[in-house]
Amino acid sequence: MNSQIFSPSYPKSRMRRLRKSDFVLRMLTESSLSTNNLIFPLFVVEGHKIKEQVSSMPGIYVYSIDEILQIAEKCIELEIPTIALFPVIDSKLKTNNGIESINANGLIPRTVVEIKKRFPELGIMTDVALDPYTIHGQDGILNNNGYVLNDETIEMLTKQSLLHASVGVDIVAPSDMMDGRIGVIRQELEANLYKNTIIMAYSAKYSSAFYGPFRDAIRSTNNLKKGNKNSYQINPSNINEAIREAAADINEGADMLIVKPGMPYLDVLAKIKEKFRMPTFAYQVSGEYSMIKAASLNGWIRNDEIILESLICFRRAGADGILTYFALEAAELLRKSK
Repeated sequence: MNSQIFSPSYPKSRMRRLRKSDFVLRMLTESSLSTNNLIFPLFVVEGHKIKEQVSSMPGIYVYSIDEILQIAEKCIELEIPTIALFPVIDSKLKTNNGIESINANGLIPRTVVEIKKRFPELGIMTDVALDPYTIHGQDGILNNNGYVLNDETIEMLTKQSLLHASVGVDIVAPSDMMDGRIGVIRQELEANLYKNTIIMAYSAKYSSAFYGPFRDAIRSTNNLKKGNKNSYQINPSNINEAIREAAADINEGADMLIVKPGMPYLDVLAKIKEKFRMPTFAYQVSGEYSMIKAASLNGWIRNDEIILESLICFRRAGADGILTYFALEAAELLRKSK
């Protein structure tokens, strides 16, 4: 028999025999989805008793620390193992170099401390990047021509990573796409005895139009204005470049990888997973969430079914887990299906 897939011809083979009964469908399911595969991204802001809906993301909110504790408790109840924190920074604290990102008494360190105090079993992942903290909305420090400086930015990212590790963050996730930052961060984590801090590298982060609602949430849209991130995020046309980025991050000490955005880049996800066999995650980003949610609210698609179908697509393509704003809804649906 040659290497090609062999299948007898019709009528010897009737593929629909294997789709006739529910018990057969269940036995032959190739990809599965559970709450263990979910990471819930959360937006946190200064204040008390704040729960503000993100206008471009129906059902998603910006929370103050006291309110986010309730969401953390809900995640534990629904058996969602990990949350990812993203800060919404007051414009008065934003600077050219994002210095607020390394404030030991800043928003993210205090949020982590409060969550870990109440729910030590909940995994916490934090974004390592400067765009929430800069007045220009870029992920790094700019030179006089507006170009993002690589090595100077890495210095700030490394300090940010060490700060997060020091307050108990389980997973630091550099999302900036600076060259060489994983190696420097890993080296400094080791040197400062944070040997068990996991690095989840945004290895294949594309310069995508799907991030708009996220920028609304962290209030960086007006900062970025008509600018773009083409000088450091990957061209949406390219896949070999993404594979090279993933290889570099693995070589530098990344423990996990992220492909971002999600569904439009399932081919990238599948190739990276197949090539490296590393723990690989996908980020179902804000634009994906908002399109699905808007269509479901208009009655054009069935909300519950499409949420689960979209998430199983990631699993089929090789994702070990998915960062998704549907995490709570998906967990509730999975609970009902048991």
